Amino acid sequence: MLKKISFILFISLFVNSCSSNSDEIIQNKKITINFVHEWDGTPITKDDFGELKFTNENGEMVSIELYRYVISNIKLVDPSGFETPLKDYLFIDLKEEQNLTYTLEELILDRTYSLDFTFGFTDDDNTDGAYTDLNTANFNVPPMLGGGYHYMQFDGKYTNETQTTPASFNYHAIRAINNTDPDNIVNQDTSFSVSLNDIWLKDSEEIINVKVNIAEWFKNPTVWDLNELNQMLMPNFDAQLLMNGNGKSVFSL
Repeated sequence: MLKKISFILFISLFVNSCSSNSDEIIQNKKITINFVHEWDGTPITKDDFGELKFTNENGEMVSIELYRYVISNIKLVDPSGFETPLKDYLFIDLKEEQNLTYTLEELILDRTYSLDFTFGFTDDDNTDGAYTDLNTANFNVPPMLGGGYHYMQFDGKYTNETQTTPASFNYHAIRAINNTDPDNIVNQDTSFSVSLNDIWLKDSEEIINVKVNIAEWFKNPTVWDLNELNQMLMPNFDAQLLMNGNGKSVFSL
């Protein structure tokens, strides 16, 4: 389970990490992190759900019916590498507008930081049944697929030039598993680290806007073909590896 460092240790390490620059002052700052969702520059809110109004890189028309995910180990990292833990994890649900904005107060220096987090859970934190709110939200992964939790549930519908009747897709990211050989089950951690750099935190109240470009799940570096990869992706080991690759360009400042 994730743990914050104690306040006393935090102060001690922080004082030792301070430079002699008189312009750097340790202050209690109010920090607001906004998760701003879009499709290649077009803002997305819950009001856009259920409409075939987005076009992916492969040319399919796409609707969004559900979009929720977990980020964990959220922290600020200064240029010396000193870490200020912010939150163990956030469960973000675009449709329910849950945790789209997170506000906290931290004792930090006037300097630049990177905002670092993990998309999903690392294996150390992906403990089956450990998180009450995720259990309630049915975000669990079945034991036969390795247990633990989803990283993301992205559901919607799609059409193409020849298929005008909408078909469903379930783009669900989990820890990759290959259980075709019961005597040699392969699990692979497909969470990934995100580091958003050069955030200058100087004022007593700061806002950090994190852009979440949902279109990237379908295009970079793999152009996703929903006609081939649309359902039963959780037990598809190779598909999970492709999601891991495409997700690394989703988040930016």
